[in-house]
Amino acid sequence: MTEASPQPDLGALRDAIASGDPVRAMPALTQLRFCEAEDAVPLLVLGTEQKPFLVRSLSCSGLGYKRTEQGWDVLSRLLGSDEDPNVRAEAANALASYGVERSWPLLQATFTADGAWLVRCSILSALAEQPEIKLIWLLELAQAAITDGDGTVRVSGAEILGRIVRDGINKPIGAEARALLQPLQQDVDHRVVAAALNGLQVS
Repeated sequence: MTEASPQPDLGALRDAIASGDPVRAMPALTQLRFCEAEDAVPLLVLGTEQKPFLVRSLSCSGLGYKRTEQGWDVLSRLLGSDEDPNVRAEAANALASYGVERSWPLLQATFTADGAWLVRCSILSALAEQPEIKLIWLLELAQAAITDGDGTVRVSGAEILGRIVRDGINKPIGAEARALLQPLQQDVDHRVVAAALNGLQVS
């Protein structure tokens, strides 16, 4: 540790996080970035057990950076059970950071089961940001996203289809994505139309 970032007082951080008061807990959770995973994860898990959703959400984010098996288990449970979509969305984002091969089955199932637009958009963006994700997986998600009742989710789906058109140019999967984009030019949401037109501009 450098003098600029001394080892935080774990006891004081635990007390602040356990208070459940966001004004005290949020800065304490932020301080955990200076700690080793073995010290930080138990306190992040404690944060996921607090009542304010902001505290649980930030704790999930931290578990995406301090990755351990305990963190994975806690995030997986919260993804399927937390009452607040903000927390579930942050859990999804954190799980993706454990690697696309591992997180894909869980996030795919959650995308199907969880109708909250925030959760769905988080899954779409988190997986799309993974450079090693397979285009066929992205196509599967995008196909589901463009049928969503929420325009924001459909926009994300259209943007992913546009990426598949670009990355899969001169391949069957690129043509399939292009075919899915065509009808979106008539979507009721102008944002979806714009995303579709943008995706179709690839020659």
